[in-house]
Amino acid sequence: MSESQRPDIGEAEQCEPGSCQESMLITTDSIEEFSQEISTSLVEGSGDPNGVDVVSDGKKSVDETTSGNITKIQDGLNVDKDSDGAMSKSSSFSSAKSRDLTASCTSLAEEGTTVGTSPPGGDESNESEDYLHDPNFLKKKRHVFILSSAGKPIYSMHGNEDKLATLFGVMQALVSFVQSNNDSIKSIHAMGVKFVFLVKSPLIMVAISRTNHSVQQIQLQLTDVYNQILSTLTLVHVQKTFEKRKNFDLRRLLAGSERLIDHLLVNDKCDHRLVSNNPFSFMTHSVRILPMQSSVRDTIIGAIQSNCSKIKNLVFAVLIANNKLIALVRMKKYFIHPADLRILFNLIECSESFKSAESWTPICLPKFDSSGFLHAHVSYLADDCQACLLLLSIERDVFFVLSEAKRKITDKLRRSNCLEAINDAMNSRGIKLQNIGIPEIRHFIYKSKSNAQLLCSELTMPYSSIGQFKRLEGMYFELHHRIHNSGRPVKLIYQMQEKEILLAWVTQAYELFATFEPTVHRNDVINLVNKLLKWIKKEENNLFILSAPTF
Repeated sequence: MSESQRPDIGEAEQCEPGSCQESMLITTDSIEEFSQEISTSLVEGSGDPNGVDVVSDGKKSVDETTSGNITKIQDGLNVDKDSDGAMSKSSSFSSAKSRDLTASCTSLAEEGTTVGTSPPGGDESNESEDYLHDPNFLKKKRHVFILSSAGKPIYSMHGNEDKLATLFGVMQALVSFVQSNNDSIKSIHAMGVKFVFLVKSPLIMVAISRTNHSVQQIQLQLTDVYNQILSTLTLVHVQKTFEKRKNFDLRRLLAGSERLIDHLLVNDKCDHRLVSNNPFSFMTHSVRILPMQSSVRDTIIGAIQSNCSKIKNLVFAVLIANNKLIALVRMKKYFIHPADLRILFNLIECSESFKSAESWTPICLPKFDSSGFLHAHVSYLADDCQACLLLLSIERDVFFVLSEAKRKITDKLRRSNCLEAINDAMNSRGIKLQNIGIPEIRHFIYKSKSNAQLLCSELTMPYSSIGQFKRLEGMYFELHHRIHNSGRPVKLIYQMQEKEILLAWVTQAYELFATFEPTVHRNDVINLVNKLLKWIKKEENNLFILSAPTF
């Protein structure tokens, strides 16, 4: 769109709803952070042992190999948050071809694009099943494979990885071939299909995609998969295991946790979970907040602080519901990364067993400390309030201490009627644009950059069905890629389509993606955005967590 066609955005740029001076989250820009992280890992094979990468503008970004935070807490070190990448809040965040992959690429690329409706091969007991000639397998829109640097199969999003040994071998050979020339493979494009690689030695992750997600967005998702593995095993354990035995079968250690990876990827068998998992949090590297009265949230935070402040070595207390954050209280000087919160959200979302009893589970938060485990007391507040409380400590023998703290927290919240308020917030379907007085806006997502928190409107017609929601998701992901394209970054995209008008807008303070009725005039778009931003600003205390509470 030319400058003369652009709507006047001056007034809307003055409004910065959700801004705050300090956040409990590590505030990042996913694209910039990831670009630095991936370039470092491709060149060096691993990150800085101190968890800090120095980028060209002198700012620090958080590396996935951040280590030592647990040890620092144990030793009682008072490290200033600005001196360590794990605790600082960053304000930022070749195609290869080979004859060896020709047959496999062609067979996966030339098939149709309709998603199969039955499991690959039909009968899993058929040991002679050849997936590379199975139409149901080949028609899947997405595949994700994980293997070791030695080519040992670890995971396949569809089918049985043992029956794909040849394909895993080809993928490993490709990575090794490119590395032998002092280069790193990033992606292959063939017949409308992207073959995307992410090498995190000793693991290799590969995605095959017919979606309109960009290579960088797919690599970000593969990074989430990598973090999910580390959350179960820790980076140190994985590295030491393969140092001892290069051909080790990692599935022996991951047994039972494949469901976590499945759920994180939202595979073809889980389409009904698309809306609840909300890919927009992943796209923007942010966290959705459960809207509620700020006085209620303050009471919840106060209850957590008063009952947990004297518990030694408690690092985080996290209260979540419906994949949204209600409250987060942290140890002083330590912050949590949105990617680590996604790990916690994913754990709760796909673990029904937590609803029946209090649980005690070790979990590694790779962005916080990839070298060790935190120990999590996980429980739902009450039978009549299905919000989940996680108390994460570095101590492994404090289950009963944390159980008693949780009981006291629940009692205090019940006496102050907060459990009812949480239930009311959980039952709300989201922000209703009709009630705000801007029905011309069909849907929007708004990210406040200063606190890495995300706001989404209610999904209504025409995007309330799974098929239409996926179309909306695809449009937003395409806009996100275009506006963050390192080769040609832009601040504003205004796009007229047959079924809707699209807007993507990035400022220093926020990101906004929105869809409008197709009949809305260009000059009215920014007026509607102004009205939306003013409403968000007015309600920001209820829509965001604008403080960074500590124990």
